[in-house]
Amino acid sequence: MRIVRHYEHGAPKVLRVEEADKPQPGPGEVLIRAEAIGVTFAEVQRRQGVPIGGHAELPGAPGGDVAGTVEALGEGVTHVKIGDRVVGDVDTGAYADFCTTRADWLIKIPDSMDAAEATALPSPAQTAYHALKEAGQLKPGETVLIDAAAGGVGHLAVQIAKAMGAGKVIATASSQAKLDFVRELGADVTINYTDDDWDEQVKAATDGKGADVVMETVGGDILLKSVRLTATFGRLVFYGSAAGNVPEINILALSRMKTIAGFALYALLYYKPEVIAAGQRDLLEMISSGKVKPIIHERLPLEEAVRAHELMEARSQLGKVVLIP
Repeated sequence: MRIVRHYEHGAPKVLRVEEADKPQPGPGEVLIRAEAIGVTFAEVQRRQGVPIGGHAELPGAPGGDVAGTVEALGEGVTHVKIGDRVVGDVDTGAYADFCTTRADWLIKIPDSMDAAEATALPSPAQTAYHALKEAGQLKPGETVLIDAAAGGVGHLAVQIAKAMGAGKVIATASSQAKLDFVRELGADVTINYTDDDWDEQVKAATDGKGADVVMETVGGDILLKSVRLTATFGRLVFYGSAAGNVPEINILALSRMKTIAGFALYALLYYKPEVIAAGQRDLLEMISSGKVKPIIHERLPLEEAVRAHELMEARSQLGKVVLIP
């Protein structure tokens, strides 16, 4: 089978396609024949050698969200059976024709669901959903500010926030094309965060009050300004640092009963699997009813993994980038 690996950190060109033996599932694992592989920004950071996106050891074999068919079962697996169509997060070795992963984290998907769209379910959609619901404690009618709203998580967060009854969704992005994209997805206000006065624009859109829930994944100066843009009694959810820079935050910035909640999907997977299961059911209903639609920016063959990382690194994608074996 084919698999994508890299033996040094650096530009996307360090990724190479190799031949390898088909892996065998261990206890509690399954073997999946991949139909589609979702590319995440965390793997771009790992390839670059930035540990903030996860482990960055060498040699590397990128992980990702894989949709496909169960080919073999490891010992003790009862949650799924051979032939089931599933999607799940694969920690390493995801860019391949076959991969193994934990069976208890898999989501069964209907035969009618497009495999590329299904790759949004494990990491991007669950992150958007639980960051808003569990960490952000979003209530109907509240105002939500979503930074980097055109990306894999952000474009889903815009739609999920609306589906949860948000009163106003303010979406920021870095180009007019991205702003047009998120407005089509339901954003009420769109703001270019490369504008010097983008924070003043957010203040104006909230009548000076700030947003009740802020979804922040950029870091750096965007994070500092987002703290100030969080309303009294508001909640800022920090779920990543695309800029690779997490500045110190003055505790006095939280004096108006603001809360900063760090979010990590794996914490819920390990410690609150019942919450994950409930989220999976809600997300499947949102997608099947048309309230939420994962958008695929580009479907690329496995051999073009370098191109996929170039798109992600340039932050030029609208929605998700997916590899098709």
